[in-house]
Amino acid sequence: MTDKDMADATMTEDTATGEHIHIVFTPSGRQGEVPSGTTVLQAARTLGVDIDSVCGGRAMCGRCQVVVGEGDFAKHGIQSSSDSVTPQSRVEDRYAEKRGLKPGRRLSCQAVLKSDVVIDVPAESQVHDQVIRKAADDRVIEMDAPTRLCFIEVREPDMHEPSGDLRRVIEALRDQWPDRVAEGEITADLHVMVGLQKALRKGNWQVTVALREGARIIGVWPGLKEQVLGAAIDIGSTTMSAHLCDMNSGAVLASSGAMNPQIRFGEDLMSRVSYGFMNEGGAEEMTDAVRAGLQSLMEGAAEQAGLPVDDIVEVVLVGNPVMHHLVLGIDPIELGGAPFALAMDESFDTRASELDLKLHPGARVYVLPCIAGHVGADAAAVALAESPDQSSDMTLVVDVGTNAEIICGNASRLMAASSPTGPAFEGAQISSGQRAAPGAIERIRINPETLEPRYRVIGAEQWSDEDGFDAAIEGTGITGICGSGIIEVLGEMYLAGIITEDGEIDGSKAAVSPRIEEDGRTFRYRVSDNVTVTQNDVRAIQLAKAALYAGFRLLMDKLEIERVDKVVLAGAFGTHIEPKYAMVLGMIPDCLFDNVKAAGNSAGTGARICLLNRGQRRRVEDIVRNIEKIETAIEPTFQNHFVKAMAIPHKTDPYEMLTAAVDLPERTLGVGEPMLDDPTSARRRGRRRRG
Repeated sequence: MTDKDMADATMTEDTATGEHIHIVFTPSGRQGEVPSGTTVLQAARTLGVDIDSVCGGRAMCGRCQVVVGEGDFAKHGIQSSSDSVTPQSRVEDRYAEKRGLKPGRRLSCQAVLKSDVVIDVPAESQVHDQVIRKAADDRVIEMDAPTRLCFIEVREPDMHEPSGDLRRVIEALRDQWPDRVAEGEITADLHVMVGLQKALRKGNWQVTVALREGARIIGVWPGLKEQVLGAAIDIGSTTMSAHLCDMNSGAVLASSGAMNPQIRFGEDLMSRVSYGFMNEGGAEEMTDAVRAGLQSLMEGAAEQAGLPVDDIVEVVLVGNPVMHHLVLGIDPIELGGAPFALAMDESFDTRASELDLKLHPGARVYVLPCIAGHVGADAAAVALAESPDQSSDMTLVVDVGTNAEIICGNASRLMAASSPTGPAFEGAQISSGQRAAPGAIERIRINPETLEPRYRVIGAEQWSDEDGFDAAIEGTGITGICGSGIIEVLGEMYLAGIITEDGEIDGSKAAVSPRIEEDGRTFRYRVSDNVTVTQNDVRAIQLAKAALYAGFRLLMDKLEIERVDKVVLAGAFGTHIEPKYAMVLGMIPDCLFDNVKAAGNSAGTGARICLLNRGQRRRVEDIVRNIEKIETAIEPTFQNHFVKAMAIPHKTDPYEMLTAAVDLPERTLGVGEPMLDDPTSARRRGRRRRG
């Protein structure tokens, strides 16, 4: 009997017993029950998970590789290990022998489910690669790089004046580059000393020196070297992005992005903290994963630029506190509970080799300071890039992710907090949700009369009701709905009356359109053949947006303000949210649409500023010292704000500017208090227009 026959026999036997396995797929977050004896690939197809396979499960193409989660995944109540699936088959052994199989990888068409399990689908095994939307902006940055190249001519050794080669190199630096040399002692790395004499003689006493902070020689090359590189990296909990820069000109030579490999240990930060607590060596495992991811990210950027990765001499890292601690090898367990103590809240400078990064041997890593227990170095980078501390306008900066980081204030006073929004905004925990990838719905409009949708997907310029749409999506089809699409579809459903202000899908609308379908005891809205919005989806977004609102409202209370002048949406997700829909759902405070700005990857921009200008490193450290930190978990009013913010857009906040701009359904303020029952409101309602 072949392995496949054995697997089929096992499947038939176990299925007959009625036993079921709970399987969770990361990074999609899709999960469900499948019969015991099902292959991982079959389970993925049943649950709509994106795993590539072109050989029909014959173990020939190798595209369906997955990683079986190891450890106690408390969030899902699963103890997952390699024993959760059948052992590696002879077919896999043959594939590994002929074509190679990375350690820890399994072919999902061969791995048969035996017990509850967590399965990670690597990016290269996904049918549709995620679109990493963290491109560098075109901001002009004043150059004052910490590491500078200095071409020097060194006098040759003399029998009559014995002196070491390093002394004469330092002498040449002081004579020929007085503006770049700091006062005091100049030192050199050991690897510089090892290769110094060879470099001097090979260059005929002309060499290029990499001088860091004007006081330490970290590299020497024979002759003229015109370029060294730096990398500014934003380590997000879901995605990571790197901008590779020329350290002389500041030009961005390449940008690369990737999924954070830690996502297989948990979608949200607390799941990862829990993984480290529940599994011996778990924190070290996550550290190894993120460092390997950073190495791969920089190698990808260097390859894109056609340059060697060992030309990278400077790296700047930003990330939330959990990512910050894990990349440095610090167990983030203390961040899992009050008082959410950071190991350190100051900036940190270290050698790249200490983080197991294989770059230039003299490469250094600068890590921005964290602001508070759950407001990290990425928020500090956003504060630097957006500079609310230098404006008289009251500005709210929101970086939306699995953990929203919020900064509010102006030049007089600046406050910061975080709010646990979870991964719903990014497509996880949503029935048809997915990461941003070709085929995902990203824009949607619903006709309020017929309730018919029209939409646009990533990878196609046309809308679904335009000529050429079917041809444009022929290669991918419609695969799901991503974060920006989820925000828009819920906003449109509310404006069309499909969902009430309490977030309930109105079943009576089934009389208007067959797209309103029964779903057990509730209802769902069908967007396309394979994309629906369920009542649970609406609740997941309500919970996320209520946490976000409560976070920024708490800061506004502390600042004793009722309005903000400007709203800045930072991060890749914020860039693709249309302000109108964010406000309709109550994700941001009432504000003029024109004063809502999508800032792009501000954290990456802040990292790039610090990469290219050492003075800005001092500035961001000053900003962080002067920010007042608020811990939402211990604020008694947070829960009250949260409960009221569950309504769409809000139970008591009138959202007057939104109401004047958009034709909202009639709302109530509080219990039994009509919102629009006065003449002023009636006149305003008459002036409203569809945004």
